[in-house]
Amino acid sequence: MFRCGIAYPRCRWIVPLLLLFAIIFDIIAIAANSGWVEDEDAKSHYASMWEQCRGRNDNWECKSLMEMSWAMAVAALMIIGLIILIIAFIISCVALCCTLNLVILPIIGLLLIVVVILQVIALIIYPVKFNELIFEGHYYYTWAYGFGWGATILSIGCAILFCCLPRYEDELTGLAKTKYIYSSA
Repeated sequence: MFRCGIAYPRCRWIVPLLLLFAIIFDIIAIAANSGWVEDEDAKSHYASMWEQCRGRNDNWECKSLMEMSWAMAVAALMIIGLIILIIAFIISCVALCCTLNLVILPIIGLLLIVVVILQVIALIIYPVKFNELIFEGHYYYTWAYGFGWGATILSIGCAILFCCLPRYEDELTGLAKTKYIYSSA
């Protein structure tokens, strides 16, 4: 895969582990009560994927964003992406950790590409619509929104790896001949 020393048998464990991290990042982004958007210094307005809150000094009034169609679309896309990501993780554990079934790996790669497409759409819709409908000053997209992007970036990397790994079947199974860089004359 990369000629500078990837140990292919380790890929069998690392790639599902990366998918597990993507799942954890997605769960954090979806379940966060705040942290998607905050105004300057988070003093008067903040929002999650589910609701927005306004107020001051522990007197907050929260309103659900699920009344708006764009917020429902963002939530649906993120949750569907998480479900497909969990399915891809389970299949990858079976394909790489329990047995070595390289035929399934491109299918997992395609599932991850679908996850990436769904989540990129959701993560772009949210700030566009938030800025269009709710914007009232200077806002920052913060930690939970970043976890959503982190899960998406991990999914992109894993999709590439799952699409490339079947080309290196001998290296993964340990049947490849050792290639030496230096040979004596």
